[in-house]
Amino acid sequence: MKIIVTEQANKWFEEELELEKGDAVRFYGKVYGKTEVHDNYSVAMQVAEPNDVLAKATVNGITYFAEKWDEWFFSEYDFKIEYDEKADEIRYRFLS
Repeated sequence: MKIIVTEQANKWFEEELELEKGDAVRFYGKVYGKTEVHDNYSVAMQVAEPNDVLAKATVNGITYFAEKWDEWFFSEYDFKIEYDEKADEIRYRFLS
């Protein structure tokens, strides 16, 4: 698994979550919702310190990561985080 964060997405996170260099954002699966590869689960995120990292990416000093216990949600996919300018929101993509 690889995490890919676009520069525009990173900027959105910095502004919306008031992140600074050294901060970290964890991604994981949550019950309810849907992704392009999961029924009844969607992507959740929280500002948190990495513990047992499965994968991570660092952009402009901000670390984006998933923990090993969330491997069930990300297995077999790369995880791409993009900013949708028209909708002014983040889009999560699972790439095979």
